[in-house]
Amino acid sequence: MNLDHLRYFVALSRTENYTQTAKLLHITQPSLTKAIHTLEAELNIALFQKSGRSVTLTPAGKVFSNDIASALLLIDKSVTNVKRFNEQKAPIRVASLRTLTIKWLPDMAQRFLQLGAHAAVQFQFNTDTGLSPDILKGIRNHKYDVAFCSKLDYFSDIEFFPVAEQNMVCITPMTHPLANRSSINLTETLAYPQITFSKRSGLYPIMQKLFDDCGDQPISAYSVEEDQAIAGLVASGFGIAIVPNMSILQTMPVKIIPLSFPTWQRILYMGVLKHRTPQPAVEEFITFVREQSKTLSINNI
Repeated sequence: MNLDHLRYFVALSRTENYTQTAKLLHITQPSLTKAIHTLEAELNIALFQKSGRSVTLTPAGKVFSNDIASALLLIDKSVTNVKRFNEQKAPIRVASLRTLTIKWLPDMAQRFLQLGAHAAVQFQFNTDTGLSPDILKGIRNHKYDVAFCSKLDYFSDIEFFPVAEQNMVCITPMTHPLANRSSINLTETLAYPQITFSKRSGLYPIMQKLFDDCGDQPISAYSVEEDQAIAGLVASGFGIAIVPNMSILQTMPVKIIPLSFPTWQRILYMGVLKHRTPQPAVEEFITFVREQSKTLSINNI
């Protein structure tokens, strides 16, 4: 049954005039007449009866008119809803360490959007708890599409790509005895209480190894999960710390002292599920980040 014929029928049932209906539909009157006759032949029943120069609905035609008018409204609504799927922006759910959300990640996302072909993409930025284990669990549980965090070996179902690096530095309060140093050996920090990374931090095992290489572990005044929180405690005089050289340090009342030994960079990674359901926008963003990050030269994130 032709959908246009049904629309012609509903229009004619309202005007009850072939000439007027043909004009409204922008078709010829013979085309309208043929469409109605075809519909009546398919149904094997008369839908209209002549009434002078006009027509009126038969009893069967009245029932059919009410039902078809409602059905066409439902069809039109469904078509509109389906078309909206094409208009909706494809989400890319990103979770990241907070240190990357200050500059690096917004810049990367903006460059991706500026390619022009990704106008229908919408980023959903998350930091979760701000800790790599929780962010990666979100990837594993399909809560996020892409993660930017530390690499953790016990997430074997996640594929990691290096995307950025940070040098490690010593930070002290502005009035600390070490504040006048232009560089420092990690061993020299052992004499002072430190704000250290808690075991939940992705940096914890790295810092443990660095200090083991220097012969001892620091005196931990406080144990904190996030590097930005550590910087805040140092700025308030609670101790010194070894942290990544992140851009937020430039805005805080702390002295930033490069490490002369050991020289070590913190590598940050993009993490995605190895066996994931491909989503075009997400896959394009993953490829874009990998291409942009082939050369690790990004410091002061």
